[in-house]
Amino acid sequence: MKTLRFLLEKEFKLIMRDKFMPKIIIVLPIVQLLILPLAANFEMKNINVSLVDRDRSVLSQKLAEKITSSGYFRITGSDADYGKAMSDIESNRSDLILEIPQGFEKDIKTENAATVMVSVNAVNGSKGGLASSYMASILNDFSESLNPPSVSGVRQAGIRTETSFLYNPHLSYKNYMVPGILVFLLTIICSVVSALNIVGEKENGTIEQMNVSPVSKSMFILSKLIPFWIIGFIVLTIGIAASYIVYGIYPAGSFAVIYAFAAVYILAFTGLGLLLSNGAATTQQAMFTAMFFIMIFLLLSGLFTPISSMPRWAQYITYLNPVRYFIEVMRMVFLKGSSFYDVLPQFAAICGFAVLANVLAVRTYRKSAG
Repeated sequence: MKTLRFLLEKEFKLIMRDKFMPKIIIVLPIVQLLILPLAANFEMKNINVSLVDRDRSVLSQKLAEKITSSGYFRITGSDADYGKAMSDIESNRSDLILEIPQGFEKDIKTENAATVMVSVNAVNGSKGGLASSYMASILNDFSESLNPPSVSGVRQAGIRTETSFLYNPHLSYKNYMVPGILVFLLTIICSVVSALNIVGEKENGTIEQMNVSPVSKSMFILSKLIPFWIIGFIVLTIGIAASYIVYGIYPAGSFAVIYAFAAVYILAFTGLGLLLSNGAATTQQAMFTAMFFIMIFLLLSGLFTPISSMPRWAQYITYLNPVRYFIEVMRMVFLKGSSFYDVLPQFAAICGFAVLANVLAVRTYRKSAG
């Protein structure tokens, strides 16, 4: 224990001497949480609409007001000429054309039905699909509001759907993204910074003194793990505090579940960083190798793209991805208030990865003077 305490004192002194480390610990979580939830926002708003109103009636004006008041659309042009609207689509000044035919109000009053044409710019397929869905929903609401009572005083028969949104009632994308970004933050800090640690000592030549000492490989790796394990907890705490202060987002479940899972996750990715640094000769090699794995982990984690939307072969690969499990846990605890029992499968998976990464880190560390 005396040896471990001496090694830890050495590690903490090295960290405190590094002027860059405190900036990473404090500034990086705040900056990422300020920028990423806003940049990685897939909510569709301010969709530009070219309105081709051939009817120019009271009802067509009410429909236009209904569309703009939704908050999703803004009418950038209103003309009876479809060619002008199509020109706006081609020049990317508009995302969607809504064509209201002549006789729109008359058809509704006489036949209780009318047809409108929606033409969507689908160059960006996901944006086009969402814009079409939003517009269809608004048109459906407008149609229901015009459905007149029958002779008996009740509305015509039909199915009325009342929807309630569980866990995220306002459908806020930030509530969904912020927990995942906290995981992204920990992944970067724990893997990249720890990967640069041993390589930095190699380049400075200080690791040679450790190689000729009687300190065991496991003790040496443990002395590298513990400081970054503590740093990971500090970063996570700052991130959770920043998410509450900036966005008002906080866990619906227990902090104990988050920190218990984070304890193993930080250990796992710190071990991975040390494993990568064992095979790197320079800082550049360690950095590029760590970023290579991080990019793969993040792309297959479900952070930005739902795993269910990935190809079948990619979905199978995600079961080997530890980032996937922590993102699932964070979203479950933040939004659903899940208990530790609910996240046991994910906890077992991350424990397995942590053991594997750290055992390999110890086994691959070459303790030699050369």
